[in-house]
Amino acid sequence: MAKVKITQIKSKIDYPEYQKQTLIALGIKKMNGSVEKEATPQIMGMIAAVHHLVKVENI
Repeated sequence: MAKVKITQIKSKIDYPEYQKQTLIALGIKKMNGSVEKEATPQIMGMIAAVHHLVKVENI
């Protein structure tokens, strides 16, 4: 399975609670924080929900 690097590039302030919780579930705790995850369908769905707040790079 491919891996992706997810970096938060925009503040989660003024966004719905479910998007804030999605970032926490991805493991991103603060601005410019990055995590590496397997590119499973579940993770890709979470990324799609917050695509405007994060940058995604294939590893």
